[in-house]
Formats: sequence, C-alpha cells, structure tokens
Amino acid sequence: MQPAHPEPDTTPSARTTVLLVDDEQDIRELLAMLLTDLGFSVLTAADGDHGLALFKTARPPIVLTDIKMPGLDGIGLLKAIKAFLPDTEVIMISGHGDMELAIASLKSGAADFITKPIDDALLEHGLKKVQERIAMRELVRDYTENLERLVSEKSARLVELERRLAAQQIVEGLSSAMRFVAGEEGGNGQLGAVPCFVSIHNRERRVITANALYRARLGELEGRDSAAAYGDVYPGGGGCPVDETFVTGRPLSRRETLRSADGHDIPALVSTTPISGEGGGVSMVLEITVDISELERLNAELVASHRRYRDLFDAVPCAITVQDRSLNVVEANKTFLRDFKATLGTTCYAAYKHRTEPCPECPILTTFEDGTRHQAETVVTDRFGEPRNILIWTAPLFDAAGRVEKVMEVSTDITQLRHLQDHLSSLGMMLGSMSHGVKGLLMGLDGGMYRIESGLRKCDLEKIQSGWDTVRHRIQHIRKMVLDILYYAKSRDLEFAELDLQAFAKDLANLVEGKAAHAGIALACDFDDSLGYIEADYTALSSALVNFLENAIDACLSETTGRPRKMGFRVAAEGARAVFTITDTGVGMDCEAREKMFTLFFSSKGSKGTGIGLFISNRIIEQHHGGIDVESSLGEGTRITVWLPLTQPGRVEGHTGGQ
Repeated sequence: MQPAHPEPDTTPSARTTVLLVDDEQDIRELLAMLLTDLGFSVLTAADGDHGLALFKTARPPIVLTDIKMPGLDGIGLLKAIKAFLPDTEVIMISGHGDMELAIASLKSGAADFITKPIDDALLEHGLKKVQERIAMRELVRDYTENLERLVSEKSARLVELERRLAAQQIVEGLSSAMRFVAGEEGGNGQLGAVPCFVSIHNRERRVITANALYRARLGELEGRDSAAAYGDVYPGGGGCPVDETFVTGRPLSRRETLRSADGHDIPALVSTTPISGEGGGVSMVLEITVDISELERLNAELVASHRRYRDLFDAVPCAITVQDRSLNVVEANKTFLRDFKATLGTTCYAAYKHRTEPCPECPILTTFEDGTRHQAETVVTDRFGEPRNILIWTAPLFDAAGRVEKVMEVSTDITQLRHLQDHLSSLGMMLGSMSHGVKGLLMGLDGGMYRIESGLRKCDLEKIQSGWDTVRHRIQHIRKMVLDILYYAKSRDLEFAELDLQAFAKDLANLVEGKAAHAGIALACDFDDSLGYIEADYTALSSALVNFLENAIDACLSETTGRPRKMGFRVAAEGARAVFTITDTGVGMDCEAREKMFTLFFSSKGSKGTGIGLFISNRIIEQHHGGIDVESSLGEGTRITVWLPLTQPGRVEGHTGGQ
C-alpha cells in the first residue's frame, strides 16, 4: 500500500528548466555552470526584455533574475511573469545595497532572494525550496483531480437512484405544473400570456418548460441549467434563486439581472415558489420574473431630474427655504445654510434675526392663511453679524387635497442696492443745496465777461480780444461741467427752440478747438452749408455733445503708440434727422467698456473721471428722441454717431429764424 501522504519528489532528475536572467556576462556564465552541476537545464538571457520573451516561449517553472538591469529590471520582469503564469517560482538576485528592492520583490510575489556574491549553498537551498513548492502543488493537483472524479462518480450514482425512486412523484408534479403554466388550473387560462418570464425547474436545477415570452427574450433554455438565464453570475448554478429555493424549501423574491438571448442585461424582479411532491419534499420550483427595465429607466430619469433641480436649487444666488406651519426650515439651499450658518429644523426667525418668536406681519404666516404669494422687505443678520437688506417672496406649496402644506420663501440680498440708493440720495441732496449758489456764480461770471468784452472793444485791441475769446471758451467749458452736475442733481424740463444747425455746430467746435490745438490734436470739421434748423434745448444738447468731443480729446491724449493725433467732427442733415459724427484716433474701447460707457459712475479714466458726463449725455439725447451708435476697438480709435430728429414729436414744424 502507498502511504496516505507520500513525500513530494524534489530531485532534479527530470532536469527541471531554469531561466537565468542577468546583464553581467561573467555572473551569468558562472551561475549557468553551477545550475548545470546541480542537475538543472539552463536558459540564459542578458536583459529583462529578452528574458520575458524567452520565458513566454519556454515557460520554465523556475526563473533566477537579477534585480538591477537596464531596460526591464528584475521587479518589472517578476510582475510580467506573475501576470502571465502566476505559479512560476522566481528567485531574485540582489546586491548588498538593494535590500529595499529585494523586499519589494518579495511583496510582488518573489519566492526568495539571494545576495551577491552568491553563496553556492544558499542558492542550492533556495532552489530546493522552490522545487518542493512545485512538487507540492502537483501533488495537491493530483489529489484534487482524483477526489473530483470520485465525487462525480458517487454523485451520478446517487442521482440515478433518486431519479428511479422519485420517478412517479416527479411525473405527477410535472403534469400539475405544466397544466398550471398552460392555464388549465386556476380558471384564468392566461398565465402563458402574462408579461412575465415563467419557467419550471427540476431538482437537477434544469429548466423543464417555459412560457413563450421567456423563450423569446431569454432563448431556448429548456433542458439547460437554471442559472443559464443569469449569464455568468452564478458559475455552477449555486446561489441562483432556483437553487436557493431547493435548498431552503421556501419562496424567494429579489432583484436580479438576466442575460437576454442577444446579450443584453435585463434588470428583473425574480420570484420563486417551491412545488412539493409526494413525501413533502421540493420536487420542482416555479420561477416568475418581471422585467423592470422601464421602471429602472424611469427611476434613473427621476434621479437625474432630482439632481438637476437640486443643483439649480443650490446654484441660485438667493437664500431659498421651505418651511412648515411652525416656521421650521424643512428644506434649504446651500446659500441659506452658508450665509446664515443655519441647519434644517431651525426656525426662520431664529436664523435671520436671532428671535425667539415669529416676526410681526410675517409674510409666510400670511401665505399659510390665504394661500397666495406675498412680498416683503426686511433687515436680517448674516453669520458674520452684518446687517443685510433682503427682499422676500413667499409662495404656497399645496398637498394632494389642495391645502397649503408648506411655504417656499425666496430671499434676495438687496443690501448693495440700498447702499447705492442712500448714496445717490445724499449726493442729490448735497448737489441740490449747491445749485442755487452755483447758478448765482455763473450769472456773475456771465456779467463780468460782458463788461470786460465791452471795455476791450472800445480799446480796439484785437490780440487782447482774441485771447479773451479763449478765456471765454474755457469759462463756458467750466459752465458745461457744472451744468452736468446740476442736470444730475435736479431734473428739469427741456426748453426747446429752433437752432441754426450750422451756427450751433460752429459753436461746439469753438468750445473744443483751443484745447485740441494746445494738445497737438488736429481737429477736422465738416459742416454742410445748408443744414437748416433743428428743434433742441441749446444748453442741454451742447453739454451732451461737448462731452463726446472732450472724451475724444482725452482718448487721443492717452494714445502712446506715436500715431498722429486726429479728431473729426461732422454735422449733416439726412432726411428728417440731424447726424453728428465724432471720430478720433485714440486708444479705443473694448467690448465691456462700450457696453458700460453710459452707465452711471462708470469711467475708464480712473480717478480722472466721475462717470457722470456720458450718463447725462445719453439721457439728454434720449430726451431729444434721438439715439447714439458707438463703434470702437482697442488701439483703433472710436466713432460716435449721434442722430436727432429735426422736429420734435408733437411740436409744430417750422422755425422762427434763430435761437
């Protein structure tokens, strides 16, 4: 008799093949001789790439490799070999300074490592250890194969005996189940047509019969394993719903994924019911499966929709809450939770105002009472203790019976708007209080200029008169700037009169030509000889257009590329409109500046601009029922076209011959 556990044969009599990989030729040759003396057949390679190719061809059970090599090193070779044939035994050769690499190789699956210089006894011992492991694996494999064969034979005999003993029982149960599937029992006669996969399985876990939908969607599985409908999920069939019902004898219902005949996954709800035969044992299992693909799709859409609306809910730059009748916050977006350092369940009056009771005239409570939307404005305190002005909107949320179940509150932060309004109110009051004194000052300046001009005319000093004209123009410019402030500080009705358009254009040119000449800017004017008349407010319109002309001068002065500084001022009558065109070769504007140039307090001049002039100019042009077109780009200069109707709407056409 053989011993129960024979020792594995570890002698290299079969001339076990060893693959030796080392980039040092002398070490490679020395180790090859040593391995040959120990009875091994040796294959050699000078680097990792060559060694891997040779291994895939020869498939030796043992590999002896250096750790450090050019190209594919020892650890890389080890990992590639283990990925290709996991049972291969790999011994690593390392230097004294490579201990960390050697330890890393063991973690990657190396059988052993030997340090240089190589000790013959240690090498032989290491090879013997790996041979023992190889032999032990082969022995275990032989035992396993013999055991599997023995179990298979015994199982076949038991199945045959069971089949013979229960033949009558199975036949009777099968007949009953077949009638049930066909609809002959229960009185409905429709089970074969229901939108479910219906099948019956025997104790061998095989499909006996199935309805038409089962066969159409899952394939002709009759006679095959019960687990075949699940693809590769249950290898061997153990653990599938039918198997569990046979094992436990109890019904089962759970979600599974079936594999259709064309290879697609089908999410399904599987229910199994045991069918008892004679003796009370489970002889068959009825499996009914419902395809829930549509349910899964609808659920996925619901989840995606909920996620989109949740993201939108959180992305809105307003504080949004949903509150119950006790004013508890049951839902809130991130803005509310962040800005007021609140949590769900807190009350709105505690989060907003740190109160212990609801606010008087609470719009949420009012919405609960009347079921309509309400608006309110209040001051709250944020998480930093800073006051905020917020505008509140409330909206009712109804239940299925039409009752107000909850109220949604949307709070918009208008703190900056209120600050701006306060600032503008203060500025208006200040400028309004100054207006009377400023107007008196201007009247005094006009009277003084009149007396000086009279005296100069009597002296007939032409040069002095010319110089005084320049001074007068500058004073008129100061007057225009002050009027800008007055127009902003206090609205007034325009005083329309008929103006000689050519004379008006020359007056505008005279106001800016001195400043342009002083700055070295060439001003080219183009006025038609027969411009006719226009209905306008002389003071307001001249103030608006001078703003554009002086901005053109400032733009040319800001130009630093060395281009010639030029301005153009053209006035023409086109049909029923007067068109003023102002061009410059200045720095130009980008898209953002063009879009904001008529906004109050916007200025591209930094501290040199107030941001009031163009705002007022735009308002004056609108009051004249006109419009403004702007063409500009950085470095290319600017063209501003202002058009006005020659006759104001609602006024009688004609002129009185002057302004």
